[in-house]
Amino acid sequence: MNEKDIRKYAQLMKELDLTGLEITEDNKVVRLERTQPITTREPMVIQTAVAPVSAEQSQVSEANDGCIRITSSIVGVFYAAPAENAEPFVKIGDRVEKGQTLCIIEAMKLMNEIAAEESGIIEKIGVTNGQVVEFGTELFRIRR
Repeated sequence: MNEKDIRKYAQLMKELDLTGLEITEDNKVVRLERTQPITTREPMVIQTAVAPVSAEQSQVSEANDGCIRITSSIVGVFYAAPAENAEPFVKIGDRVEKGQTLCIIEAMKLMNEIAAEESGIIEKIGVTNGQVVEFGTELFRIRR
C-alpha cells in the first residue's frame, strides 16, 4: 500500500469520524488508529502497523471429517444477518458459493464481512447472533 492510499483512508476516517480502520491487501494488513474522534481542528495522529497474513492466521482449515472449518480471525461480535430484523446470511443446510458473505464480525465499530473461502453446504453454525467471538472461534463448518 502506498502513501497516497494511506492518505485516502486517513481522509475517510476523518470524514466518517472513525477512530480505527483495518485494510487487508495483498496478504498484508494495515491498521490506522487515532486516539480520539476529530470534532475540533486538532491534528490527527495515525499509527500504522503492517503485518503479513501467515498461514497460521488463516480463517479456513480442513478437518479429518472432510469439512472446512471457518474460524474467526479477529475478536468481535458475531452477527448472522446484515440488520437486526433481516434474514440471516446463511442457515444450516444452505449451499454457499466461494466469496459469499457468511456473517459479519464487528470489531472496534468496524463491520468485517466473513466470506466463504470454498463452495459447499453449511453443516454447522458454531455461534449465536450477538455472541462475542475470539480469535480462532469456529464460526462455520462447510461440507464440500
